[in-house]
Amino acid sequence: MSDPHDTAAPGTVPIRLFPSDFFEFFTHVHPAMVPVVWVPLATVFFIRGVQLAASWGHPYAAVPGFAVGIVLWTAAEYLLHRFIFHFNPRTDRQKRISFLIHGVHHAQPRVKTRLVMPLMMSVPLAILFYAAFSLVISYFMGAPWLTPFVFSGYVIGYVCYDLTHYMLHHVQLKGGIGKFLRAHHMRHHTEWDTRFGVSTPLWDHVFGTEPPKKQSGESATR
Repeated sequence: MSDPHDTAAPGTVPIRLFPSDFFEFFTHVHPAMVPVVWVPLATVFFIRGVQLAASWGHPYAAVPGFAVGIVLWTAAEYLLHRFIFHFNPRTDRQKRISFLIHGVHHAQPRVKTRLVMPLMMSVPLAILFYAAFSLVISYFMGAPWLTPFVFSGYVIGYVCYDLTHYMLHHVQLKGGIGKFLRAHHMRHHTEWDTRFGVSTPLWDHVFGTEPPKKQSGESATR
């Protein structure tokens, strides 16, 4: 299935986002950077979790904590995509911000260096979410041994999301879950207010943004 919003065929010059070459450089990222940067970080936190869990007498916390982190990521993926990436701009400045955050992807969905989240966005978000996990899990729940496992799973969930997004646009997935996810995401590109899940449609079903099957072949004019 081709992407009807694909205005940037392979070889097309990507839309420039900043006048400064310095800032423009950071708007592009090779997809390999995602596992290279984040998998080692997730591993470090997982190992730290093992150490903390052993010292607190909770040696079996790794699997449930890691699983919770992955599930939390899928929810964050949906919420960020729906309410941050697709927020409704009301001023020219907001329209500019909206385009920088996500609109450029819908304008040129096959530009390979803009299919995964730039570090200038992902690093601050990671710090923010780790702080939130520490506050809720370590402080309010009193379970500091769980925080590293949850954060590790959350980071791996993010890695899977970003690489899945890249493959949905650049790999011909011919069957199974890959083909389903690709069709699901391509329809999002024609219907901006539906199908916000990329790695899973779970939260679209939960929050009612998954159209009924009878509409699955329809194209929106929005």
